[in-house]
Amino acid sequence: MPETPTHSLPQRPPTAQELGLGRDRGLPPSKHVTLENWQGWPWNRWSYQHIDELIPCAIIGASTDASVGLRDDGPREIDVGFTTTRGRRRRLTTFLRQTCTDGFLVLHRGRIVMEVYDNGMTPASRHLLQSVSKSITGTVAGVLADRGLLDVGRPVSDYVPELTSTSFRDATVRHLLDMTAGTRFSEDYEDPESDIRRYESAAGWRPGEPGAHANLLDYAAQLPNHRRHGDVFEYRSILTDLLGVVLERAGDGRFAQLTSDLLWAPMGAADPALITLDPGGNPMTDGGIAVTLRDLARFGLLHARGGEALGRQVIPPAWIADTLEANDACLRACRRSGSDTLERFPDGHYRNQWWVPISRGHVLLGAGIYGQFLYVDLEAEVVIAKMSTLPFPLDPEVSADHCRAFAAIAQALGEGV
Repeated sequence: MPETPTHSLPQRPPTAQELGLGRDRGLPPSKHVTLENWQGWPWNRWSYQHIDELIPCAIIGASTDASVGLRDDGPREIDVGFTTTRGRRRRLTTFLRQTCTDGFLVLHRGRIVMEVYDNGMTPASRHLLQSVSKSITGTVAGVLADRGLLDVGRPVSDYVPELTSTSFRDATVRHLLDMTAGTRFSEDYEDPESDIRRYESAAGWRPGEPGAHANLLDYAAQLPNHRRHGDVFEYRSILTDLLGVVLERAGDGRFAQLTSDLLWAPMGAADPALITLDPGGNPMTDGGIAVTLRDLARFGLLHARGGEALGRQVIPPAWIADTLEANDACLRACRRSGSDTLERFPDGHYRNQWWVPISRGHVLLGAGIYGQFLYVDLEAEVVIAKMSTLPFPLDPEVSADHCRAFAAIAQALGEGV
């Protein structure tokens, strides 16, 4: 981790209403928030809860029978202390305030022990997940694989023939799931010339540029490789979007409907979710899903309960175990020079679109830029969901402090605090 923070945290971040970014019902979206600026701060304080007013979205249907009940014994604060990466003691409530928290929920054995909303967010608000969306996408892949509709060992081009003559011709679905494809793609969120920023134009997240590719698949097809597939883990969001295309072809349906049928409704989600679409109708499966805070917690609880909800098996337990354990090929790719795990989680790995902070441990982590997190401690039966709108996309030190705070909460609940 760097010795000095790359970014500074605000002592008290202003809300969207205080910034004048709200809108009255029946009027056009605020003139302050546009397709050019919505991802940046402070405009994200409004846009992350109104993504469907900026970008076309598909609906991921919720349960029509019953939602998974979350026992709520009334409001409670778990103001635990934890030690930051700099060795300073920090109280949880102070940390939540300084990290622009919009929603924060802690479950212990399915019971809500802390639930906090700010910045105009309510239990009914849907909030953009950014890359926590990847963990939902990976889970849908696991269900399709369990049903025999998806073979993760097959070449990507078997499902998407358009990629047969591209750099992806020898890549497998497993390479997409674990981000070990050899694709050259720079993901520097603060470099306006990086691949991820140009790619967002093709995804419909930024205004189109002259000569830009028409959609996600067209953009991916022209990317070269810079190493052999399978050698090194390198975090690249475009691989998850290609995975989304593979899932649609394997499941013979649109991603939103597949996710509703295979995951969101069976797991007992109470509210429909959203996913953004590119100009060609392709889903932004790497970061475009928006959900309510409680449903994000339900998704985490589903994993904490071994993939079971409402008396039925939704996720195969073997898929969850494989995510935590990985295999030798995955672990080698995560420990080779150049791997993105060496800085973030030197003892961990990345598998099935989840971070596993300590390999063969008991914690699953979904993480997205600007402060989105889902932390699942299967041993402590603790689920922590956090939605934020930080002023910067990614800071390794701030991300590490989140993980330290989450671990302190799990430990405190395990000790009966």
